[in-house]
Amino acid sequence: MLKKLLLILVSGMGLLGLAQAAAPADDSGMCPAALQFNVVPLGGKIPVNLCQAYKGKVLLVVNTASFCGFTKQYQALEAMYAHYKDQGFYVLGFPANDFGEQEPGDDKAIKDFCDATYKVKFPMFKKTKVASHHADPLYRELARQSNGSYPQWNFHKYLIGRNGKVIADFTSPTTPDNPQIVSAVEKAIAQEL
Repeated sequence: MLKKLLLILVSGMGLLGLAQAAAPADDSGMCPAALQFNVVPLGGKIPVNLCQAYKGKVLLVVNTASFCGFTKQYQALEAMYAHYKDQGFYVLGFPANDFGEQEPGDDKAIKDFCDATYKVKFPMFKKTKVASHHADPLYRELARQSNGSYPQWNFHKYLIGRNGKVIADFTSPTTPDNPQIVSAVEKAIAQEL
């Protein structure tokens, strides 16, 4: 009832764009806890609401670093994104400097590196904190949903299903093309909401 009243009121004022932004993403009005965050794209200024952008999608959330032994995983992450993106799958990259100071650059340096070295097209966001002692709220929620599993190093991966809940998490050495990850991603893509 409140949703209908809000839509009538706002559209009656000629602010349809505001109505779409203010309206809940689904009929229940609920946004999954893992998506209740606004994040700023790498090199951007306007925050992206994860719920509005990715609700109902399958997500692989990865903390990245430019100067790590696992950095070459960017290539497999980009290949996975390119292969499955038309099926509602996204890789979301969150650079972090928490481990070995292997992401020391600013946003421009990170973006330039990702573009030039790996031709990264999947969404990347501003540097975040992921280690348990100071994790940003998004990473605290991801760890909460995965039984306290915080990243222990760069390129830790959380798989989020279409329902917005963490299905699994994978340690840094588990590459994106590992059959365990591929199987989990394909199974998540096949599931309906």
